[in-house]
Amino acid sequence: MDKLKETFGYVLGFVLFVVLIPVIMWLCSKMPAFSWPHPILIGIAAFCVIDGLTLSIWAIVYMRRVGDGNPMDAFGHEVAPRTKHLMTDGPYRFSRNPMLTGIFVYLIGCCIWLWTWQSVVVFLVFVAIMLVQVRTEESRLRHDFGEEYEDYCKKVGRFWPYRIR
Repeated sequence: MDKLKETFGYVLGFVLFVVLIPVIMWLCSKMPAFSWPHPILIGIAAFCVIDGLTLSIWAIVYMRRVGDGNPMDAFGHEVAPRTKHLMTDGPYRFSRNPMLTGIFVYLIGCCIWLWTWQSVVVFLVFVAIMLVQVRTEESRLRHDFGEEYEDYCKKVGRFWPYRIR
């Protein structure tokens, strides 16, 4: 049953974050034709998409191997088995949420590719929703890992390598 929940978590995460959000951006942008924007924009968008997905995949693999769990925990509801170990190395030494940081970078690439204000609005709404999710997840991590998590929070920023106060 845990294997099924874990697989469901990965598939759901892929569909929601990698497929559905960009599709919503495209639909809200009045479905522009997939034309080639300025070559510099193509390069920036491709860089963001590739780097964002790479960071997210690295974080997922690291979480599975080191954290012995799955990232899919939605607003306090366990969608797949939760991590058993606090991760502070690998991609987690740069960000407490490297998976989400990677998705943000990926979606910024999608916004650049579409080059519409509507895609930016969808991105900002997504960020606002994810901020609520992250705060819920942080409460769970404080409960699960206590002082160890508090010390980690003092050293590493929520999304970026440095803490913004």
